[in-house]
Amino acid sequence: MDRFFRHLRTTIFRGLFAVIPLVLTYLVLRLLYVAVDQRVAHLIERRAGVNIPGLGVALVLLSLYLLGLAAGNWLGRRTLWALERLMVRIPLVKTVYSLGRQLGQAFARPEGKTFRQVVMVEFFRPGLWSIGFVTGEVRDKANGEKLLKVFVPTAPNPTAGFTLVVREAAARPLSWTAQEGMNHVLSGGVIGPAEFG
Repeated sequence: MDRFFRHLRTTIFRGLFAVIPLVLTYLVLRLLYVAVDQRVAHLIERRAGVNIPGLGVALVLLSLYLLGLAAGNWLGRRTLWALERLMVRIPLVKTVYSLGRQLGQAFARPEGKTFRQVVMVEFFRPGLWSIGFVTGEVRDKANGEKLLKVFVPTAPNPTAGFTLVVREAAARPLSWTAQEGMNHVLSGGVIGPAEFG
């Protein structure tokens, strides 16, 4: 019986962690379109008689810019620090917040720091290649060999995927930009450069 409940708990948590990025994406898109863009467009249409699609999204981007400016000064940093301390004390909120924070930190780096290079790696079995992004390197303590950390994203949610550690010789470098590689992954191979190499 204990084994069944342990399996049940593990599987439920695995499902929860799989659905979090999807739910976050849905909520952000819903907030941008329904809660912001539609309300702003409706308000302006009622007052001025004109419909300006996308104005709500522009206001969100402006708000994010102003928030970024505020986060750059002492008072803003202290406020964000206090909010973070509050968030990490609430069990489920802590998980979602930590995930969002880690993703934010990863993607806030310049492109060259997050995804250094687009590569092809043999994945699942020999002869089956996947597009991956080199995110760093480590040294094998046993023999001093340089190994690459490669993130292989999955579509349609690029925040989910597999992290591989491969020999440098096992990763075939591509001349693609990170954006071209991501377009290839997200489109299921429909969009992207016509040549590998």
